[in-house]
Amino acid sequence: RLLKLEPPPTFEFVHEGPPRAVYEGRALAIDPPWLVVETEPALPDATGGLVTLRSGEARLEAAARTRGPAPHGRGALLELVDLGPAQQTQLEALITRFRKADHIRICRDEDVRSENVTTGFARWRLPHDALPELDKREIELRTELFGRPLAAPLLISCMTGGSELARRINERLARAAQRFGIALGLGSGRALLVDPSLRDTFAVRPLCPDVPLLANLGAVQLNYGVGLDDCRRLVELLEADALVLHLNPLQEAVQPEGDVDFRGLRDKIARLAEALEVPVILKEVGNGLGAGLARWAASTAIAGLDTAGTGGTSWARVESYRAGDSVLERLGRSFSGWGVPTAQSVLACRAALPDRLVIASGGIRNGIEAAKAIALGADLVGIARPFLQAASESEPALADEITLVIEQLRVAMFCSGCRDLAALRRLELEPVADRGDATTETGRSYR
Repeated sequence: RLLKLEPPPTFEFVHEGPPRAVYEGRALAIDPPWLVVETEPALPDATGGLVTLRSGEARLEAAARTRGPAPHGRGALLELVDLGPAQQTQLEALITRFRKADHIRICRDEDVRSENVTTGFARWRLPHDALPELDKREIELRTELFGRPLAAPLLISCMTGGSELARRINERLARAAQRFGIALGLGSGRALLVDPSLRDTFAVRPLCPDVPLLANLGAVQLNYGVGLDDCRRLVELLEADALVLHLNPLQEAVQPEGDVDFRGLRDKIARLAEALEVPVILKEVGNGLGAGLARWAASTAIAGLDTAGTGGTSWARVESYRAGDSVLERLGRSFSGWGVPTAQSVLACRAALPDRLVIASGGIRNGIEAAKAIALGADLVGIARPFLQAASESEPALADEITLVIEQLRVAMFCSGCRDLAALRRLELEPVADRGDATTETGRSYR
């Protein structure tokens, strides 16, 4: 389960001899304790020495033995030995930086769309009102989240942190959130808990002091040493208004370094939601929340659900681009259409939690789809990839993208006769006949 290191970090191998020799090159892939490196001249087999890896501020020094040619292509295979707690921490920090930077690059530049499945919003259309009895300038988009006002019902969905590229993107996203009065979610804070030096890649509260800010952590980390005090520390470090626990079993299952022990998490999540001083939100990462999990969430103190449904970015497909061998690549791609479509997930979550927060996300690309999501029952709409791509380009590009989504939402409401969000939530969407009957997870027709 080799993890490609892209771009490859610098590599140095010192063999004390006799005779003493220093080999320099690049580290191509890693699967602890195995490391694939490329050097000139080639490394001799069965040789021991000291390895040093460097990538930006991240650094690893460890003893290693050469083990001959790499099994999956060019380079030599090394085994890291005698890794103590300090080296394990260095290693995890190094891998995390590569994973975070890789995720940004792949989501921004590659085709990571879900295959053979859509969000489900095409099954409905907003009814057109040719005589809306409204002045477009009267359309009211304001709402609130966790006691903070929002100028529009939008969330920049949780995306990134933990690398220099992530820092620049998060700063642009934060300034935009403040300017437009919309909510902001941060990427998984696991890296920050492991490596406090990464704080500046997440800590954007000074740039967006007035908007709702959501910290984020993988729920599975509750099975890997993260506890209530860690969650409190993350929220305090980031000055967040809530904690998002993301659920990503499929991504972890196909990720080369994935954490796959999900046993007992429902009880741990329920206890955390009871004890934490800020609201806890559950979200998927692109495969949707189904009716069964939504009904379970209703029996807990969880404040809300974020659908992150199928039809947008497939994280199984993202991981396929990171895979170090063809089997893992094919494994990820085979699940690129797996999950609950976003529209179906919104219906299921609203039915189970009639009085709690429901955030619609997962493949929503414009304000028209946002309007449909709100009409289906969402309180808020989360958008990720379009904002990531724009923020990677420039702050003006990001501002244009957010302006467009807000104006699309406003026009959609105007042309369907909805003065405010309450009216939009009462609106009955029209099924599109040639797309088949629009049904919920239980098979019942909508409205």
